[in-house]
Amino acid sequence: MDKSELLAKINERNEGTLMQTLHIEFIEIGDDYLVASMPVNETVLQPDGVLHGGATAALAETVGSSAAAIFCLPENHMLRGIDVSAKHVRGVRSGIVFAKAIATHRGKTMQVWSIEITDDQNRLISSCSLTTLILPNKK
Repeated sequence: MDKSELLAKINERNEGTLMQTLHIEFIEIGDDYLVASMPVNETVLQPDGVLHGGATAALAETVGSSAAAIFCLPENHMLRGIDVSAKHVRGVRSGIVFAKAIATHRGKTMQVWSIEITDDQNRLISSCSLTTLILPNKK
C-alpha cells in the first residue's frame, strides 16, 4: 500500500471518534514518522481563548498511537497507550497545529514516542511523550 492510500485508510478510521470531533487529520507519513494536524478553533479552546492542554494531549496520543500501530504492531496484537505527558511552551489562539511523532524506542513490547506540536509558523507549542504497549489479542 502506498503512503497516500495508508493516510486515507488511517483517516477513515477516525470517523465517529474523538479524532473526528477534534478534526484531527493525518497528513504525512515518512519512513519513521507520522504527522497529523488539528485546527485551533472554539471547540478546542480553554475559556481564556488559548488551545486547551487536553486537546493538545489528545492530538499527541492520537498521532503517537497511530504511528506505533503503523510501524510496530504485529498481526493478532493490540496496542495501548500507557502514559502521555505534555510540556506546553507557547499558547496558540487560532490557526492549525501539527503533531509529528518519532520513535525514541521501538521495543518488541514497549515503545516511546516523541511528539512535537508546532503551530502554522513552525513554532514549538508543546513537547510531548507517549509510551505504548503491545499486547496479544485475547480471542
